[in-house]
Amino acid sequence: MIRPKIGFQIPCRLPAPEIAAFASSVEQAGFDEVWVVEDCFFAGGIAASAMALAATTHITVGIGILPAVTRNAAFTAMEVAALAETHPGRLVCGLGHGMRDWMRQVGAAPASPLSALGEHLDAVRRLLAGEKVTAQGRYVRLDHVALEFPPRQPPPVIAGVRGPKSLEVAGRYADGTLLAEPVTPAYLAAARASIERGQGGDRRPHRITAYALCHLDEDAATARDAVRPLLADSITEPAWSAHLNPLELAGQLAEIAALPEAERAAAVPDSWVDELAVVGTPADCVRRIRELHAAGANSVVLSAVGDPRKQLDRAAAMVGMLTDTPS
Repeated sequence: MIRPKIGFQIPCRLPAPEIAAFASSVEQAGFDEVWVVEDCFFAGGIAASAMALAATTHITVGIGILPAVTRNAAFTAMEVAALAETHPGRLVCGLGHGMRDWMRQVGAAPASPLSALGEHLDAVRRLLAGEKVTAQGRYVRLDHVALEFPPRQPPPVIAGVRGPKSLEVAGRYADGTLLAEPVTPAYLAAARASIERGQGGDRRPHRITAYALCHLDEDAATARDAVRPLLADSITEPAWSAHLNPLELAGQLAEIAALPEAERAAAVPDSWVDELAVVGTPADCVRRIRELHAAGANSVVLSAVGDPRKQLDRAAAMVGMLTDTPS
């Protein structure tokens, strides 16, 4: 069995001066990937990934994700090209819609998010490939633009998206897809089907990276209890519907949502926690990562719930258990 690729996410709330050291710790722990997050209004994704790349030697650094509409496509390509050429083969660039409320807050919410993302993915990929691009789209307008220093090894440009229509855009224009947490085998199957619809007859390789809420503890019940409040706060959010619809939990979700807020976490069953997160002992977490890998995730990126440094230390032992053959 092929060893699953595994990554660790740098929390957006980590102060910028600590990003380099944290990225180095992820590499030393044996992870394959480290991912930075561009959330409003923390450290920018380009700057954060540059710090992570400079502080490491071989680990893949993923940007997950840059809201496409907040930057001109040509300038996104320029920034990414500089990083990719300086650190060849180590960068993955994620573009997405961005959180709708944040995009409104900064005056960048497009009337057609699908068109905007598709146009940016297409233009950025082509520019990084060394093409001269002319585009007269609704959101991307370029007049014979080409990078003076295109990277000799263009990085994958992936789409960080959730719902079926956006996943079709990913299949049509991107090299891969980043799925936000929570990711389950059922959601992976649904996402892959949407991606393949977008690809049509073009079935080029398309990697799927899955973010996963994670808490490791030698006591599985303690690990579940660490994640349960976050799940209770989030499972009724509209953004999570694409993730949860394949699980057919609508009736039970409505029951939990109707409870007083203080009672919701306790009402989330253990089986839901196990399905929606990577939780428990290192052996439990290895098992779940393998399940997600078998269901179609090319890599699983842990998004720690709780103290990220303590969770990274605990996860380091788990990485060693992900050998070429299951135990």
